[in-house]
Amino acid sequence: MVQYFSSLDPITLLKSFPGSIAQGMVWCVLALGVYITFRILDFADLTVDGSIAFGGAVCVMLIRAGISPIVATIVSFFAGMVAGIITGLLTTLLGIPGILASILTQISLYSINLHIMGQSNMPVSVDKYPLLVSLRYVTDSTQSAVLFFVGMIIFIFLLIGVLYNFFGTEVGASIRATGCNPNMARAQGINTNYIKVLTLGIANGLVGLSGALCGQFSGAADVNMGRGAIVIGLAAVIIGEVIFGKFASKRKAAFAWTMGAVVCGSIIYYMVYQFVLWLKFPSDDMKILTAAVVAAFLAIPYLKEKSSVKKGAAKHE
Repeated sequence: MVQYFSSLDPITLLKSFPGSIAQGMVWCVLALGVYITFRILDFADLTVDGSIAFGGAVCVMLIRAGISPIVATIVSFFAGMVAGIITGLLTTLLGIPGILASILTQISLYSINLHIMGQSNMPVSVDKYPLLVSLRYVTDSTQSAVLFFVGMIIFIFLLIGVLYNFFGTEVGASIRATGCNPNMARAQGINTNYIKVLTLGIANGLVGLSGALCGQFSGAADVNMGRGAIVIGLAAVIIGEVIFGKFASKRKAAFAWTMGAVVCGSIIYYMVYQFVLWLKFPSDDMKILTAAVVAAFLAIPYLKEKSSVKKGAAKHE
């Protein structure tokens, strides 16, 4: 035991945190997409695992073809939207249950991604292409790291601002109404099928955008890069809500603060992930550890509520 703890170097852990924070910033875009479907629309969307790889594949192949990384990243957003719209059409037009429709889209995207790239993995080197984000920007020098983090912070603030203003519009209110009570939304004249398709398109557009950033950040697109992505997105949402939920709900513009909490949840998740790796846990066990973390954070609000109910009942006795 003494030998194990003596082998752990805190300096190594501290040096790894900038990379973890950067990765959390890249994946927070996916977390925002998951938040829209999971919390706002109340839709269990598993398309995420396929649409993030779809966005990454499209972006990397466009960059390799000589297209500007900015244009390629924007196109990846629309590619993700297409994936989400397909899921929406399967469930609204064909009556397929949402979770099954998203699984069908996800499975189909695996083959589509293979056709796009021509192989299971396609690299895109920061030495050859002017990528928007890269782990090298964080590790090469302090100046490049500062520029990376400042750029990502500005981008995240702008993204949250755009989403906040969008959900304040009539369409945004319709989305929230549909997720809250679809029957009442229909009674108010809202076309809930259209709203579902639109929302799934927007959410998966964000996931595709995240895939584009992830492909550039890691220097490659892979057909398996989205495996378990939905769990990571849920982990970020749940961690953010549990830790910062009360703080966000008491502020003006609570919805914007909540999205900020999701972003923080994504960063915390990857910092915890790095901490677990630093403890020399086998990398093969990371999926089950992630599932355990999500389960624990999902259970915390329920257990707190159950405990408060018991205390209240005890006081009345």
